[in-house]
Amino acid sequence: MHRFMKKNILTLVFSFFILQVGCAQENTPIIETPETTNYTYEIVVDGLEIPWGMAFISSNELLVTEKSGILYHIKEGVKSEVSGLPDIYVRGQGGLLDVALHPDFSKNKIIYMTLGANTEGDDQGGNTSLYCGTLNGTQLSDVKLLYKAEPNSKKGQHWGSRIVFDQKGHLYFSIGDRGNRDVNPQDLSRDGGKVYRLNLDGSIPEDNPFVNKTGTKEAVFSYGHRNPQGMTVHPKTGEVWENEHGPKGGDEINIIKKGTNYGWPKITYGINYSGTPITDKTAAPNMEQPFYYWVPSIGPSGMAFSTSNVYKGWKNNLFVGSLKFEYLERLVIKKNKVVKREKILDKIGRVRNVVEGPDGYLYLGVEGKGIVKIVPTS
Repeated sequence: MHRFMKKNILTLVFSFFILQVGCAQENTPIIETPETTNYTYEIVVDGLEIPWGMAFISSNELLVTEKSGILYHIKEGVKSEVSGLPDIYVRGQGGLLDVALHPDFSKNKIIYMTLGANTEGDDQGGNTSLYCGTLNGTQLSDVKLLYKAEPNSKKGQHWGSRIVFDQKGHLYFSIGDRGNRDVNPQDLSRDGGKVYRLNLDGSIPEDNPFVNKTGTKEAVFSYGHRNPQGMTVHPKTGEVWENEHGPKGGDEINIIKKGTNYGWPKITYGINYSGTPITDKTAAPNMEQPFYYWVPSIGPSGMAFSTSNVYKGWKNNLFVGSLKFEYLERLVIKKNKVVKREKILDKIGRVRNVVEGPDGYLYLGVEGKGIVKIVPTS
């Protein structure tokens, strides 16, 4: 090959590589920190270390999980421990995770929980599981295991896990890759790195994408995920939205679609914590691109849409907690694109969860602080 042609090809390849890296590093739009704000906050529940999950029974009554293994029933700001929980395996990022009310909770009093569990009685660690039970005041009864990921692992990372419901009688929950990125997320015969869909009684829907396919986990709805720690349902479309931790860079927001591969670790906008590359690909055939991604990572956690008129200009905006940078991120979305990002309550602490209450206010679970209510001042 002619030396001049060789040089041009190498230049083109190098330029393409730089463009890819540049795209991966660019975070558009740049996040804003407003000089003046029209909101403040008040602590409605204090004395919580890692308030992982939150579910409102009414405007003044809610359930809150402590990762260490305590489920609190809180009414008028008073905490009471709920008894009757299953055994909880606490290790690393795992423990008592999310909690959610059955869509007909007012009639049947059923709640759901995701947590670390070892039901096998072995010494191989634990894995993420989904339970349900009936709540009578501060007593949980008729506790049932609906799904248990396998195999157990002593690794402490990437358990997930959030719970949401669609409008068709299905429950969705997430499990992280459990620190086994090279096997679990892309292997449909293994748990981990997946979003699962069940009927409300724990059975598997007949129209799940991998039902009756040999060597697959039939509860799986989507795969190729790293560590999904935020999930919510879009108030208008009914779509399940999920966020997940990337490695160093590459945190993602995804709109969950049936049977879809979201690529981890075959494609990613992040790199190893050591600075070395995971892959040279940010896209590949038959792998879904994220709706949005962050570089650098913000450590995303809980996620919720604001649907009320409580806050001026916030209706239909998406809110995501940042563990790493200790703020709530407000994302304004227009024409299916993030057009504005804003820091809310900057440096308040590690925001583990965000939920819109029945009263339309946004409530945050902040590590070491408790449950915080955002209050407009004008």
